[in-house]
Amino acid sequence: MKKIIMTLTLLLAVITVNAQTKVYLTKEISPDALVRIYNALGVKAKGRVCVKISTGEGSNPNYLKPTLIQKLVDDVDGVIVENRTAYPGDRMETKDHWDVIHKHGFDSLFAVDLMDEYDEIRIPVKDHTHLKYDIVGGHLANYDFMVCLNHFKGHPMGGYGGALKNLSIGCASRNGKAYIHSAGRVTTPENLWTKENVGDQDGFLESMAASAQAVVNYFQKRDGIIYISVMNNMSIDCDCVAHPQPVKLKD
Repeated sequence: MKKIIMTLTLLLAVITVNAQTKVYLTKEISPDALVRIYNALGVKAKGRVCVKISTGEGSNPNYLKPTLIQKLVDDVDGVIVENRTAYPGDRMETKDHWDVIHKHGFDSLFAVDLMDEYDEIRIPVKDHTHLKYDIVGGHLANYDFMVCLNHFKGHPMGGYGGALKNLSIGCASRNGKAYIHSAGRVTTPENLWTKENVGDQDGFLESMAASAQAVVNYFQKRDGIIYISVMNNMSIDCDCVAHPQPVKLKD
């Protein structure tokens, strides 16, 4: 892959308990650069490793491409993990989401786990302002270490989407997504999309933060978690939007 050294930026932050956050930057986005910055951390993925990405809506072209992330995923011996969506679209139903995974080429290069395909689990949250717990895909319990691999871009509800969204909405099951979007008002998507249930913007953002913290704490009690954010093909719309606005910042 052509190495791009101008404005393409890849951000990585490693958060450790009781330690100052270290942030590493590189102007190159390539398969080799992803591996190099991962190795620079000195934090090795171990145990059963999952790599959390967004597979993107079926007609959205901006998601992280499998060929870009392949070397990193192979290096950590990771399983790509995802969950279904709470909104109607290409990834709401299990079969449709698997079709998107196949269309976008993930299952031809990696083991892929749709974590809420069969069940979901509740994990503790520290901040109970809106949520009593976080509802995540049941297969999250199968993993010891997470590589949170994010495509940084805009988002119509959150403003922008990166690690926090990938950890919160991204790791939540369909019901968990409804719980976060509604700031704890509903736990199923069927009655979610009303002004009463999704009109609390501050509550939604605070719920995202609380649920993201829950996933971080979950893996910190196991073998750990790291975060890599890739800034390319940036639209004001998320990869969850079927027909996003044109890319404003390619890199």
